[in-house]
Amino acid sequence: MTKYGKIAAFATLMILSACGNRGDLVPAKGESLPPAAYGETEKPTAEELLTPSSQAQPERSDELLRRSEKRQDDKFDLPPPG
Repeated sequence: MTKYGKIAAFATLMILSACGNRGDLVPAKGESLPPAAYGETEKPTAEELLTPSSQAQPERSDELLRRSEKRQDDKFDLPPPG
């Protein structure tokens, strides 16, 4: 086996070893999930903590302009001073 063949075999084994376990996530021994947020009655689960909020992953707006419209004047769009 050539030098490059050994490197390719090693890389393949490393990639395959990264697949790992696909089970539920649990905290490490002696650790616990973060406490419930202020005002919440229940602690969030690991799955809920991994799900991004709508602020972290906003929905895309695909609204297209149907017709051109004249822009309204912006009273705060001032020229630079000087």
